[in-house]
Amino acid sequence: MATFSYKAMNESGLNITGTLEADSMELAENLILSKGLIPSRVTEATAGSGGASLFSRLKAGMNTIKIGDLILFTKQFRSMMQAGVPILRLLQVLENQTENKILKEVIAQMGLDIKTGLTLHGAMKKHPLIFSPLYLSMVNAGEVSGSLPDILERLIGIIEHEAKIKSDIKSALQYPVMVVITLVIAFFVLLTFVIPKFAAIFAKAGIALPLPTQIAVFMYEILSNYWYILIGGTLGLIIGLHFYLKTPEGQYYKDVFLLKMPMFGSLFQKSAMSRFSSIFAMMQASGVPIMQAMEVLSGTIGNTAISREFDRVRDRIQEGQGIAGPLREARFFTPMVVDMVAIGEESGSMEDMLRQISVHYDDEVAYAVKGISDSIGPIMIVGLAAVVGFFALAIFLPMWDLTKMVK
Repeated sequence: MATFSYKAMNESGLNITGTLEADSMELAENLILSKGLIPSRVTEATAGSGGASLFSRLKAGMNTIKIGDLILFTKQFRSMMQAGVPILRLLQVLENQTENKILKEVIAQMGLDIKTGLTLHGAMKKHPLIFSPLYLSMVNAGEVSGSLPDILERLIGIIEHEAKIKSDIKSALQYPVMVVITLVIAFFVLLTFVIPKFAAIFAKAGIALPLPTQIAVFMYEILSNYWYILIGGTLGLIIGLHFYLKTPEGQYYKDVFLLKMPMFGSLFQKSAMSRFSSIFAMMQASGVPIMQAMEVLSGTIGNTAISREFDRVRDRIQEGQGIAGPLREARFFTPMVVDMVAIGEESGSMEDMLRQISVHYDDEVAYAVKGISDSIGPIMIVGLAAVVGFFALAIFLPMWDLTKMVK
């Protein structure tokens, strides 16, 4: 017999928690109902499960929500809303069929909050690590306008679109990262185990070492004599960078660096432009007020450097200067985005212009990812040839001299 913990509501509408023993989850729910309570969450208690709150477990990264889980949740939510399922019954169904434990608890808590009088937006707002500012703004706009299923449909499209872009970029970076790691490992193995043995042989033979061999021996001596300083310095640098990059200034300079990187900088900029235009278009279509849309966009562009520029744009828009003018003076916004927004303002077709921008930059991102994938191969081959060539010269040049000496 297992122990189950539960949350339930009594006849007075008060939330009650407790534990009971039952042979199965279904039997536990029946026992709770027999007490005149309405169960909102029933989970099997496990040793050591208490103590950590839902928020702290999410923050620590324990059993976090994957983008696929969020997309599936949103699709199921939208389908049942279109079918006319009441919100509390809808959440109960989603809770029962959701496999992710954290998301299951979040849905249960949302149900409890809605029973106490909160709106769906208010219940979701309590879980900022799962529902982004964009998600919350869209849900709020849907509740206010009474078109939540339609807005959720648009939201699903943008989430899937962003997941695809991230997946494409990750796939493009996977190969070079693996090659670089392999090169670094090979470099240290040759430097640590191969070069010292050959250097000892050449020293006994009294051969003057050529420059590549001298460089390799010098690097080996530095590595063998000062390894603790190198490791300590590297760890200190990594830890220092880790904490610095969590600060607002660190995030800003990191994102500026990413935007100025060769090859990858234009990819990140185009991805940000696509995100900006697609989200802005969706919020325009959903009837979100312009200043609220500006606030959401600032937090969802995904790049601190561009967000700071956009904050300045938003301040000037609030002063009544329109959108295209402030955008034209902001860094990182491409001329095409500025010109298309200006045309949209003049013609009253902002939503259509933004959708065209989004489609264009989606294609640009796809081409950029393909171009990077095609360029990485030759670059990696050159890097590999450089490492292999250096060690070949360091080893075989003195061996050639040794062979001539023997002859």
